[in-house]
Amino acid sequence: MRVITWNINGYRNAERCNHIQELISQNNADIICLQEIKMNKAVLDTYGYYCYYNFAKKKGYSGTMVLTKEEPIKVKYEIGLDRFDEEGRFILLEYNKFIIINIYIPHGGRDKKNHPYKFAVIDKLLKLVQEINKPLIICTDFNIAHTEKDVRNYKTNYNNNMFTYEERTQIDKLLSLGLVDSFRCINDSNDIYSMWPNTFHARERNMGWRIDYIFISKSLGKRIKGAIYLRHQLGSDHCPYMLDII
Repeated sequence: MRVITWNINGYRNAERCNHIQELISQNNADIICLQEIKMNKAVLDTYGYYCYYNFAKKKGYSGTMVLTKEEPIKVKYEIGLDRFDEEGRFILLEYNKFIIINIYIPHGGRDKKNHPYKFAVIDKLLKLVQEINKPLIICTDFNIAHTEKDVRNYKTNYNNNMFTYEERTQIDKLLSLGLVDSFRCINDSNDIYSMWPNTFHARERNMGWRIDYIFISKSLGKRIKGAIYLRHQLGSDHCPYMLDII
């Protein structure tokens, strides 16, 4: 099974520039989880996939989308937090043998004003994970870099949003529930990132952050065949992350 997660930063633009078509045709994924789709109407061409959307109430903002070859037996769009649910940041799909969650964690704000909101969302996610009794896959822009290996300039970012101690421990809490960071199961490199600021040629210089993940149950961790960040896939300030599980 091949799963891709991608903060697409605007689906319509990615489709107009053929980036989404390129991702699909070149990688043949079974499930594609997209965050920050920034649209409020369904697309006409779903490329042969079943397609599920969670649109934000605010026009052109946030939102999530899942394309899947196999039809799920159940779909859920709310996590139980009003502001979060209105922003369309969550889709859960249940299949016979596993559950997949597509979740777009709030940024938190450069001034950290929205950290209470961000932590409240993560708390809801942690509680949900504890209730799930099937193998679990979480595709996410988590908006937190977990370790020093996940930020190019980590020494200057300890007190900055997305890398504070309080935020990083949220990922520790998630992993303590029996999940693993799928990429770190097979790659310990410190120069692999998934998001680059749109300034100072950051992408070309690889001045990035690894904040996009696929967290999986430990039982699935033993079945990883491949895991790669598709750095050269254009269309967003984030790149897709692709995971193969046998």
